[in-house]
Amino acid sequence: MTVSPELDVIILGAGASGLMCAMTAGKRGRRVLVLDHAKRAGEKIRVSGGGHCNFTNLHTASRHYLSDNPDFCQAALRAFTPDHFITLIKKHGIRYHEKKAGQMFCDGSAEQIVTLLLAECHRHAVQFDLPTTIHRVTAMDSGFQVESNRGSWRTASLVVALGGRSMPKLGATGLGHDLARRFGLPIIPMRPGLTPLTFAPDTLQTCQNLAGIALEGVVRCGTTRFADDLLFTHRGLSGPAILQISSYWLTGAEVLIDLAPNTDVYTLLKTTKETQPKMALRTALSRLLPKRLAHHLVTLAGYDGRLAEIADSRLRQMADTVNQWRIIPSGTQGYQRSEVTVGGVDTRALNPKTMACKNIPGLYFIGEVLDVTGWLGGFNLQWAWSSGYAAGVSA
Repeated sequence: MTVSPELDVIILGAGASGLMCAMTAGKRGRRVLVLDHAKRAGEKIRVSGGGHCNFTNLHTASRHYLSDNPDFCQAALRAFTPDHFITLIKKHGIRYHEKKAGQMFCDGSAEQIVTLLLAECHRHAVQFDLPTTIHRVTAMDSGFQVESNRGSWRTASLVVALGGRSMPKLGATGLGHDLARRFGLPIIPMRPGLTPLTFAPDTLQTCQNLAGIALEGVVRCGTTRFADDLLFTHRGLSGPAILQISSYWLTGAEVLIDLAPNTDVYTLLKTTKETQPKMALRTALSRLLPKRLAHHLVTLAGYDGRLAEIADSRLRQMADTVNQWRIIPSGTQGYQRSEVTVGGVDTRALNPKTMACKNIPGLYFIGEVLDVTGWLGGFNLQWAWSSGYAAGVSA
């Protein structure tokens, strides 16, 4: 196999972190080549934010990330902040807006972000070879050799930006983690994150009966809580609050859901019983919850009628159902429906300022392949920008 002239940097993966790394290294005058098995760069960016790309979050901080090494992300997030990316957005004339809670979206299509990144890469002479199937990566005396179906290259620095296992329909594979293992890096056990939860038949039947209902709730698992919208579906529970808590949920753990946040339902029902004793229980609940949900809860409880006729102990049971609905998910909808992969390359093996492997000179890991998982709301793309930049100024 013919070996092409040596490069300064080869980046495996043309996603968000890989493109940011490429443009940053190229700006330094490095000879950069990006390889990916996808036909087009930035496929996951194109579908992000419902096609409008939630490209960052103004409130980004390390607390918004789940990791076995929680302080690791701080240095990169400080070096390349949301303001840095917004400056880049403005430079390219892309209009944007804040949707809520610091979530920044393009006014137009997510395609604008891909175009921006590719324009910056081309401006700095970054080369692309897509699609390319990687066959082998070998450490040399000084650098690495990458063999593929399209040729073989040698490079001084190798950056692995191959993402996690989420969204396989967009090309996600486990190659990044396989390479980490081959080079002896430890892997934190992985699972799907930001994904809908599934349930045993009885709870699933409840969800199916209520499919289409959306409301604001507070969802808890252990000491972690999220207040946001949740959605009943034919397959279980979804919506932002559920997706958020799924990243923290472990098999067998109980999830508590407050369907009426900031309302003490028992006190409300007791007061209504005293002031409007002839009111039906389902009517009282319908003032607080979507009507179909209120009626379903009353039917499940097996008692209804005027509040005056219902014992306080029964009202307490109903209130607990609303304020502390306790469920144990049977699982998640898996990597097929997950937005991110929780776990990954153990960051203790890397330099937090450069993303470089401590024990293998010239080898870098960035983006979702690492054990750094952001909350919903632009945090994962910001991690892609920050980690890609960190490697790009070093590789």
